[in-house]
This record gives sequence, structure tokens and C-alpha cells, in this order.
Amino acid sequence: MKRVSNVTVRKRLVFILLCGIVIFSIIDVRLGYVQFGLGDMLTDRAKALWSRSIPFEGERGKIEDRNGVPIASNQSAPTIFIIPRQVKDPAKTAEKLGNALDADKEKIYKEITQVRSIVRIKEGRKISNEKANDVRRLGLSGVYIAEDSKRYYPFGRYLSHVLGFTGADNQGLTGLELYYDDALSGKKGAVEFYTDAKGKKKMKDMADEYEAPKNGLDLKLTVDTKVQTVIERELDNAEKKYHPDGLIAIAMDPDTGEILGMSSRPSYTPDNYKNVPQEVYNRNLPIWSTYEPGSTFKIITLAAALEEKKVNLTKDKFYDSGAVEVGGSTLHCWKRGGHGSETFLEVVQNSCNPGFVELGERLGKNTLFKYIRNFGFGTKTGVDLSGEASGILFNLDRVGPVELATTAFGQGVSVTPIQQVAAVSAG
Repeated sequence: MKRVSNVTVRKRLVFILLCGIVIFSIIDVRLGYVQFGLGDMLTDRAKALWSRSIPFEGERGKIEDRNGVPIASNQSAPTIFIIPRQVKDPAKTAEKLGNALDADKEKIYKEITQVRSIVRIKEGRKISNEKANDVRRLGLSGVYIAEDSKRYYPFGRYLSHVLGFTGADNQGLTGLELYYDDALSGKKGAVEFYTDAKGKKKMKDMADEYEAPKNGLDLKLTVDTKVQTVIERELDNAEKKYHPDGLIAIAMDPDTGEILGMSSRPSYTPDNYKNVPQEVYNRNLPIWSTYEPGSTFKIITLAAALEEKKVNLTKDKFYDSGAVEVGGSTLHCWKRGGHGSETFLEVVQNSCNPGFVELGERLGKNTLFKYIRNFGFGTKTGVDLSGEASGILFNLDRVGPVELATTAFGQGVSVTPIQQVAAVSAG
């Protein structure tokens, strides 16, 4: 057997030692990189696997009238969350929850036995504080109660079409609740705690984390509840007395265009919108409906004639025989036999249809329709409510003498109630 020299042995030992130093240096560098370079990222990933989050809704912003009176606010309505893996006895838990919530035990059992990290049971959403206290006293493992809220309308159906309503998650669905939903909506917060792989809360060295929810912004309206109260009272009285198919009322400040009050019938209670037909809650009639304005439109024709200097109200005379023939059609005055000879000031005072036909003919179709458009008819007012309809105007190329004449006193022009109020206020 060949003998290995001491020099060769020492060289081999030195080589092995150097290899060991290199290998352990690489391991140390790698461990250091994992600890200091990737530590936060790996910890965050681990926390994501360990963590369970119970959400807390931010409170939706209030809606107030111009004087700060709340007309849409919030009520406390807790919500129940279940962490299925922490439930020791699903059948018994479902039975106790069913009794406390007056709900179907089988449905609850199906929900809490789902393979999910956290479950929000349908029967436990936005419950009363009394029911929440009943559940809390049961001391059920895996059952948590989170603070939540639901929309509250203290005046009932008061201003309902304007305010609109919210859904199960406090999201705006109609009216101002929808239009300003982004501003009114709060931001969710949460309580985050950590569990092991089986969902058991055993990681005592890791503190729970709380992220506070952010409340939504409050909304202040131009509406005055004093004016609105009068509107609601008068509509109620008219509804009881005349039993009409519909009623509309708008109060507007003629100097600023601010809406001081608005309502219509049939109406509904925002909290109970699911129990009324869709056409009742989905149509704000002063915004949505269109109609022929009739004689209230004559102020537009009069304003145009005065601006264009087509008439002198006190000096110009007109003879009203009770009817006028235009383009082969006969248009009548509301007064049988007519008003006879009168000044144009008396034409206005008497709301004389043939007299306004004369003013329309003096203006001509292009000038008359220019003023109609300048007053805003045929365009949206820009009111911050959804569903606004535009007035329907004639195609000027097809307007004949009869259409021109009837337009002069408001027949054949379709407008929304709010357009009519805005135009007359501007006039």
C-alpha cells in the first residue's frame, strides 16, 4: 500500500477546510439575505395566510337640509361573521343562532359549514342591537359581531324621490343617494387577528391589528324642510280629496335656481322600497315626466315678442273673435265668442289664444324657436338628480303654420316640470 506523505494530507485537509468555509459562507449569506432582504416580504406573506379579517363599515355621510336638519342618517345595525374552522359544534351553533335570529337553522348550518376562512351569514346581516346582544350572550366559538349600520330616513316618505335609497351594502341605488354615492360612502376598516392553519386562535405572540373605518362626507341640500313640509302636506290633502293618478310639486328660488322643495305622488318610504312597484320609486316625476305646458308657456312667447320689439302692449290692438284660422285649421280661444277688441296687454291678462298666435306669427318660427331653446327647453337643466328627461321640440324643417301657432301658446311642446319652472323663473 502506497504511503501518503504528511504534506499531501495537510494539503487535502486545507482544501476540505476551504471548501467548508466557502459552503458555510454561501449559506450564511443566503440566510442573511432571507432574514434581512426578504424578511418583511415573507412575513407579510405568512401573515396573509395566518390572518383573519372582520370588516367594519365606515358610516355613510348624512344628508341635511339647508338649515342642517338631518333627513337621511344612519342607525346601528350589527352584522354577524363566522369563522367556520373555529366553530366546535356546527349543528348546535346553527340551532342556537337560528333561535336567536328567528331564522332557518338549516340555512345557517349550510353557511357555517362552508370551506371558507370567514362567512357573513345572510340571516345575521344588519340585525337589531337586541338580537346582537342575544347572540353575544350565547358565547359561541367562531361567532363574531361587527359594528355595522343601515340607512335611516327620519321623515318616512318625505322627499323620498329626491333622496332615493341605499342597498344592503349601503350603496346608493337611486336619487341623491346614487348621484353622490362616491362622496357619501365611507371606507371600510377591519380588525385583523392571526390563527394557525386550522383556524384556531393560538398565535398569542402576535397582537391583533385594527384599521379604523373612515366615514363618508355629509351632504347639505338647498332644500328647506319648512318648504318641503308644506309641499308634502298639500299633496297629501290633494291626494285624499281628488284621488288623482299623479301629483307634482316644485318650489324653486327664482333668483338662484335653487330647489327649495320637490315631491310627487304616488310616493313611497325609502326603507320599504322593495314592497312598492318599480315605476313608483324609479320615477321622480318632476324630473322624469314630460307634458304640454299649455298657457304657462305663453310667457316665453311674450318675452320673445317684447325682446324683439314685435309688440307694444298698450298701443297695439288685437280683435279676438274667439277663433283664428291657421293653415286650414281653426284654433279657438278658451272664451266662447272671444274677447273682442283688446290691447296686447289685455291679451296677456286674458290669456287669449288667438292673440298669442298673432305674436308667434310676428316672431316667425326661427326666432320663436331660438328663444325657446335659449330658455332651455329641449335640453337638460343639469339638476343633480338622475333620470332627467329633455323636452321634445319640433324639427324646424317640418314646422308648419299650425305647429307654429300652437307652439306660441304651449301646445305641441313637451317639457319636464322642472324645465317649465326654470324657464318661467328665468322669464
